[in-house]
Amino acid sequence: MRSRLVTVRNVLTRAAVAVAATAVVSLLLPAAPAFAHGQLATSTPLTGTVVREPLAQVALYFTEKPAANAHFTITGPNGSRVDNGWSFGEPKRLDKPITEYFMVNGVFEPRLYHTGFPAVVTVAHWPAKGKYTATYLSVASDGEEVRGAVTFDYQGPGTAAPAGWTAPTNGPEPALLALAEGEHSAPAAPATTGAPVAEPTAPSPSEGGLPPWLLPAGLVVVVGAIIVVAARRRPAPGRPTGAARRPRGATRQSGGTSRQRGGSSRKPARRGRR
Repeated sequence: MRSRLVTVRNVLTRAAVAVAATAVVSLLLPAAPAFAHGQLATSTPLTGTVVREPLAQVALYFTEKPAANAHFTITGPNGSRVDNGWSFGEPKRLDKPITEYFMVNGVFEPRLYHTGFPAVVTVAHWPAKGKYTATYLSVASDGEEVRGAVTFDYQGPGTAAPAGWTAPTNGPEPALLALAEGEHSAPAAPATTGAPVAEPTAPSPSEGGLPPWLLPAGLVVVVGAIIVVAARRRPAPGRPTGAARRPRGATRQSGGTSRQRGGSSRKPARRGRR
């Protein structure tokens, strides 16, 4: 029984240590990207999918209208670009709403976005089968960088490039790079998104307030520490303490002594009558 209780206590101690270690690691990790604004919501085609027919364009849908000087590219399997400019498309309702967070009175509050605002990138041609990557770089209405990539596998027929077309080599505008890298010489102009929820200017999570996961993680650490200390100090049920064992020993000794005395005081048997 005692060994079983010790085993249970060891398991609880290890579990508490594991929980506490996980909480500490989560505290050291950077904030989740869900705090970003104007993020990519979906795309056509979706990342990781297989495309079997040549598409005239690739559409990237964001939670707000991309910046006018946003930069988009599409690169083929051989590393050359096949994009031929981009334009704004018609917004559409998202199949799955996107959650973004805004600072309100020092607390981050979630907001759901049900509308996607597309950047439609024209594809000049499909030179070969293989992996294609569409990249994007923009700045959200609150000045935060919006950067990422969508990768898909093209397994359709090859198509020829338009007459007189050459692969573009241009990069992002210097002003866009300056804003994306945090060199805000002037505040970013708000984009007209048409989103159903008004979007006030929200500071970055690093500018103030505490992230919402900090308090639960701290509670987990405290509870884990309490469990570890309690598991180490708590005596096993049914196991007598040292103070309880000593009186028992004393009782047994006195009992033995009394038995010896009883043996020594026993009267000799009477002899028969003469």
